Amino acid sequence: MKRNLYLTTRPVEEAREIYMDALGSSAEPKTETVRVIDALGRVTSEAVHAIYSSPLYNSAAMDGIAVISSATAGASEASPLTLKAGEDYVIVDTGDPIRKPYDAVIMAEDTQETEGGMIIRSAAPAWQHVRPVGEDIVEGEMILTRCHRIRPIDIGVLLSGGVTEISVFAQPKVGIIPTGSEIVEPYEDPEEGDIIESNSRMFEAMVREQGGIPHRYDIVPDDYEEIKASVLRALDENDMVIVNAGSSAGTEDYTVHILREIGEVFVHGVAMKPGKPVILAKACGKPVIGIPGYPVSAYLAMENFAYPVIRRFTGIRESDERNIKAVLSRRLVSSLKHREYVRVRVGRVGDRYVCAPLARGAGAAMSMVRADGFCVIPQETEGYEAGETVDVTLLCSPEEIDRTIVCTGSHDMLLDVISDMMSGEAEGVRLSSTHIGSLGGLMALQRGEAHITPSHLLDEETGIYNVSYIRSLFPGEKMVLVKGVGRVQGLMTAPGNPLGIKGIDDLTRVKYVNRQRGAGTRVLLDYRLKQAGISPEEIDGYDTEAATHMAVAAQVAGGEADCGMGVYSAAHAMGLDFIPVGNEEYDFVMRPETLELPEMQSFLRLLTCEEFKAELEKLGGYTAEHTGEIRQIIPE
Repeated sequence: MKRNLYLTTRPVEEAREIYMDALGSSAEPKTETVRVIDALGRVTSEAVHAIYSSPLYNSAAMDGIAVISSATAGASEASPLTLKAGEDYVIVDTGDPIRKPYDAVIMAEDTQETEGGMIIRSAAPAWQHVRPVGEDIVEGEMILTRCHRIRPIDIGVLLSGGVTEISVFAQPKVGIIPTGSEIVEPYEDPEEGDIIESNSRMFEAMVREQGGIPHRYDIVPDDYEEIKASVLRALDENDMVIVNAGSSAGTEDYTVHILREIGEVFVHGVAMKPGKPVILAKACGKPVIGIPGYPVSAYLAMENFAYPVIRRFTGIRESDERNIKAVLSRRLVSSLKHREYVRVRVGRVGDRYVCAPLARGAGAAMSMVRADGFCVIPQETEGYEAGETVDVTLLCSPEEIDRTIVCTGSHDMLLDVISDMMSGEAEGVRLSSTHIGSLGGLMALQRGEAHITPSHLLDEETGIYNVSYIRSLFPGEKMVLVKGVGRVQGLMTAPGNPLGIKGIDDLTRVKYVNRQRGAGTRVLLDYRLKQAGISPEEIDGYDTEAATHMAVAAQVAGGEADCGMGVYSAAHAMGLDFIPVGNEEYDFVMRPETLELPEMQSFLRLLTCEEFKAELEKLGGYTAEHTGEIRQIIPE
C-alpha cells in the first residue's frame, strides 16, 4: 500500500471546528435517569427543583425549652421568671417540631429547673433558636441548574430536598482499538522488536475521567481486513471509536484508508507537535478518531480532539482554571509550522509562576509523569526567549503548584528521595527539581526563577565548594548556604572494569561521556584534567553530554560509553564498577527570605531526620556530618 501523504495540515482550532461541525447530531448527548446516590460526577441534563422544603417544619435549633416569646417578657438576672411546664414551655431537643403557640427556644444551659417549673433570666425574642420551615430549601426552589457536574455536597442537598432521582446526560461508550504487529500486552514477556502496549490503558483512564465508559478491544495486528473488521464491530457496540496507531504515513498505516472506505475523513494531519498524524472521521454515523502511537502525541491528540467529542456527549464543560501565565526559565525554539506543546515543571517563586522545559520527544512518556503542565507555543511562532511570560496549561491544581519548592541546579539521586519523603509529609509539599547543572541553577536563582539551587562547584584556588561562586554571582547580597551531603565522585565503568581504567590518566584511551557545561561534575573533571596535564581534545567523547548522573551511568551500562564521571550512588544503582576520584560537598543555596517559607521549613526538617539518613545509607557513597546546617554567606 502506498504511503499516506500530508498534503495539508490544519491548525488545531480549525481542525477541531471542522470536525465538531461535521459531526452534527452524531455526537448529540442522550439523557437517562439515575438515582441521586449514584450520580457523583454525572452532569444534569435539566434543572433540578426541590420536592420538599428543608426543614419540613419549624424546628428547634438547640436543646432546651420551647416557649411563647411574649410570655418571657421582663425576665432578667435581677428579676427571674418562672415558667410552668406544659403551659408556658415544653422540653425540646434539636430538630424537634416547634408548634403553636410556641415560637422560640431557650437553650437548656440558660434555664434552671425547680419544682414549680423552669426559671429563666432573660427574655426570648420571637424565633430565637428556631429553624423556620424552608430555611435551607423551599419546596419548588431550583437546587441545581442544567449542565452541573454533581459533587458530594450536591447529593446531600438533593436528598434533603426530597429528590431521589435526576435526569443526567448519558455516559458515551467509547471503543478503543490498539493496533500494531509489534505491540504486546503488558503481562507478556517482550522480545527484541516488541513494544509494550500502554496507550489504550491511558485512553481508558482519560475516557473515565471525562465521564465516558471505555471498551478496550484486543490488540489488532497490522492487517487491513482485521483492522477494518475490528473498527466495524466497535462502531456497532459504541457511541464513538478511538483507533490507536496506524494513522501516520507508513506503508502499514491502514487506518485512514479504512475510514475513507467505510465513512468520511474530514481531517488527516494537524499542525500540532507532537501529535501531527491525527485522523478525524465519521463512520456509520459515529465519530472515529485515529490517534498516533507515540505516548505524548497520543495524550495530546486525545485531549485536543477526543475530549471535546466526549464532553459534547456528557455535557461536561471545560474549565479555564488550569490556564496560567508563567516565566520561562530557558529558551525554547520551535517550528513555524506547528503549534507545539512543551512539557514543563511549574512552581511559584515570589509573586509569579516559573516554568522549566522538560524532554520534548513524542515518545518521552516519562516527561508526562514529571510535567506539571504544557507550555503552548502557537503556530507561526519561532519560540520564546528565557525570561518571557508564556501560556501554560496545568496538569495539576494551582494549589499543588503553590505548595511546590522549585529546585533548579545540580542533579543527585537524593533529590528523588527528598521529593518522595516530602510528598508523604502531612503538609503535602512538593519538590520540583530541574537538572541544568550547578552554575545554571545559580543563574536561575539569580533571576528569581528558583527557590533553591543544589550546587557542588569547586574553587580551584581555595579548594572550597560553592562560596566563591555565590559571592561572584550575588555581589553585595546576603545569601544562605544549607549544607547538604558529602559524596564521592568517581569514574563509572562496565562491571569488572574490562578496560582496566584506574584514573583520570586513562581517559585518553577510552570512549567517555561527559556532563553538561556548568555541571559541578564537569568542573571537577576539568580541574583534574588540568592537574594531570591532559587537554579535553585528547578525550574521545568529551563533548558528549548527559544531563544527570543516572544518564551517564545508563550510557556506560548500555555500552555507548566506556567510562563517565558521576557519584557512587548512580554507579551502585546501575551495577557498575566505580573508581573514586575525590570527595565533594553538595549543598543548597537560597536567599534568606526563602528560609521563612513553610515549605522550606519542611525541607529543612527532613534533611536532619533519621529516615533521610537511613535512605542515604541505602544509596551509598554519602556522608551527613553537617547536613542541615545553615550558613550565612556575607558579601566581602
